[in-house]
Amino acid sequence: MDALNEKRADYVEQIVSTLSTQLNWSHFIELLPLIKPHQRDFYAEMCRIENWTVRTLREKIGGMLYERTALSRKPDKLIKQELQNLRAEDRLSPDLVFRDPYFLDFLGLEGAYSEKDLEAAILRDLERFLVELGGDFAFVARQKRMIVDGEDFYIDLLFYHRRLRPPHHPALTGQAAQPLTPLTF
Repeated sequence: MDALNEKRADYVEQIVSTLSTQLNWSHFIELLPLIKPHQRDFYAEMCRIENWTVRTLREKIGGMLYERTALSRKPDKLIKQELQNLRAEDRLSPDLVFRDPYFLDFLGLEGAYSEKDLEAAILRDLERFLVELGGDFAFVARQKRMIVDGEDFYIDLLFYHRRLRPPHHPALTGQAAQPLTPLTF
């Protein structure tokens, strides 16, 4: 049993020493009160991967980000494996990214709302966002129809930056007069 405890202590020391070079003391002060080890590991790794400030960490904890991820509903063994993969590969999985529910309070929608209302509210905020970005970023269309290999696809929101020009993509032939850098959502 002592060998197991020793290995566990070495593992924890390795994680802490790695994190201590990437997070500051204030991050650890925010993480220490978290009781569930997987929850604490999740927030620590997300701080490391996404370079969260302490303020961002507080907001994410307060908004119960971990509890809203698909990961939190998995068995402990799978959560542990997912966090180890994150630590080793620095790559987010869908279970770490997708949330349920999303908090959309900032959009100002009250009660039940339709997809059209949600899209309109997002567009209002995006318009303000694009103005902030500057003149080279442009909103092209919403529900933009694209035909690829004879099949119709609809892009919810299509943006591009006028100065960023990728190599021409054959799938877009005939869709635009000049090559664009599409940013789709």
